[in-house]
Amino acid sequence: MLGLYPSDCAGKSVSGDDACNVRPMDDREWIARFAAALGVPAPTDAEYEVLLALAGTAAHASARTAAPVSCWVAGRAGVSLEEAKQVAETIAGG
Repeated sequence: MLGLYPSDCAGKSVSGDDACNVRPMDDREWIARFAAALGVPAPTDAEYEVLLALAGTAAHASARTAAPVSCWVAGRAGVSLEEAKQVAETIAGG
């Protein structure tokens, strides 16, 4: 079973085929696996940092949910990450 939270395994046995034996992935590993599954390269370290900055700008200027959706819109628009970040900063007033 995937999608467990650490609290889901609290006090449970971690033997055999138990899903609690699954090591949680860090963010970069998850993104790398997700990108590979979709057939695209994972973001570089520099791209990752710009994406986080874009998401941070959106989240701090609006609701937190604006962060992932803004990144999706930027990807859909086909603009560079730097351009998307600049547009977000302009909208946010920064």
